This record gives sequence, C-alpha cells and structure tokens, in this order.
Amino acid sequence: MITATLYQGKDGFAGCRIEGHSGWGKAGGDIICAAVSILGCTCVNALESVCGIEAVIDENDDGILSFRLPEITAAENEKAQILMGALKQGLSDLAAEYPRNVMLFIQ
Repeated sequence: MITATLYQGKDGFAGCRIEGHSGWGKAGGDIICAAVSILGCTCVNALESVCGIEAVIDENDDGILSFRLPEITAAENEKAQILMGALKQGLSDLAAEYPRNVMLFIQ
C-alpha cells in the first residue's frame, strides 16, 4: 500500500510525504508505483524549474519521498499551490481508482 500525505499549512499545502509500495505488480513493472513516483518527482522538479522554488527534500533509499516548501513569498506560494493542487488531484485520482493500493491523507 502506498500512503501519500499532503500537509496543510496556513496558506495552502506546505509539503508531502509518499511512502510504501502498491503491490499491484512486480518491482520495475508496477504502473501504480510508477504513476505515484512520477507525480511526486514532477511536482518537486516543477516547483524548481517552473516556479523557481527549491523544495526541501528528504529522500532516502527506502523509497520515501518527503518534501516541504521553504519560506517563500505570497506570489511564489500562489504558483506553488497550483502545482501542489495538481499533485493532490493526481494522487486523489489514483486513490479513487486503486483504493487497495493507494491511500491519500490530508493533514
């Protein structure tokens, strides 16, 4: 089971933690794990390349991706929230389609 947690801040989403394995397919061929990985990595990369915001990343060898937004201006946060909203939508869609493999929490 993959668990994804989006963390609420005072001005929108402040970070995310994605961990676990979906168990849908074999390692290297699991489309659900691939989809979740692409969503998380694309969000982090787009924060930097599109918004100019370098997320604070805590990634380890256990397959956990955890990141948070740094101190940013209101204008930067407006842009970041669009990407964080897209991440939420993608994770929510996967959790709805594959409820035995993906769970989304918002804290």
